[in-house]
Amino acid sequence: MGTGARHRRPSETTAWRAHGASMVRGALIGTVETVPGVSGGTVALVVGVYETLITSAGHLLSGVRRVVVDVPRGRGTGRAAAEFQNVNWRVIVPLLIGMLVALVLMARLIEDFVEDNPVQSKALFFGLVLASLWVPFSLAAKASRTFPDDESDEPTAVGRLGDARWTGRDVAIAAVAAVLAFVAVSIPPGSVEPTKPVIMLAAAIAVSALVLPGLSGSFILLTFGMYEETLSAVNERDLEYLAVFAVGAAVGLASFVKLLQWLLENHRRVALVVLTGVMVGCLRALWPWQDDDRTLQAPDEHVGAALGLAALGFAVVVAVLMVERRLARRAA
Repeated sequence: MGTGARHRRPSETTAWRAHGASMVRGALIGTVETVPGVSGGTVALVVGVYETLITSAGHLLSGVRRVVVDVPRGRGTGRAAAEFQNVNWRVIVPLLIGMLVALVLMARLIEDFVEDNPVQSKALFFGLVLASLWVPFSLAAKASRTFPDDESDEPTAVGRLGDARWTGRDVAIAAVAAVLAFVAVSIPPGSVEPTKPVIMLAAAIAVSALVLPGLSGSFILLTFGMYEETLSAVNERDLEYLAVFAVGAAVGLASFVKLLQWLLENHRRVALVVLTGVMVGCLRALWPWQDDDRTLQAPDEHVGAALGLAALGFAVVVAVLMVERRLARRAA
């Protein structure tokens, strides 16, 4: 018994360390998701859990749909169980716990920091997102340019495993995505009456942005004029508002995550190229000097602090990427 226990302890310790690491990753994602202009999807890419999140969410949604369809018809839960088994629960559960805890604990702190230091906060996150571009850029370069249903086992002229470089077509696709994202984040913020249908619509669009690196869910809420309203609901525990918001978020998640899952599984290179372009275009939202209507301006104040914080954000991401690479090598 004693010897068996000793053999089990290292694996148990490793498992708990993995759970703790996933909670920290979730906390980072949840924290930045409270900041307008910064996407939780960007952080998920940096810490190496983005594709796990998307594919697991897709299987979870498919499982729920099969339960709703199959059980009333007497078909049982076999197909739903198969979908649920494809969810990476060991990563997803601690990740979500970390996200929720961070959202509740950091909402007030982040709100005050962004309001009191708009130039410095945007500069910090500009550097963070700029460095994060390396993740989808490098993943896209290494991704195959062949389709997954290609039955041939022989390498093609363009490289079945990718040739670690971008083509002119990749650059063109990324440029179109960047322009569209740039235009989207240039829309001046508005103000709408937060009725229940509007809350649901805003939540559906915001949660789609949450899973799209570069585009911030908080930024979308700010465009609707509902950012402060939503943060107040979180801080004041307005359960009615949060329940309506959750319904809208669930609808948006169900409609958008499946699309992303399909793209990553069937057209991974194109998906990553588009994500890179979106992140480039969304850097516009984080330019530190702009007025209340999101008109870009030349640097005029706090230039030194902004440059220093941008460099800090850039360095933090580089450090995280290096740690993630080392962890991946050890796991391998």
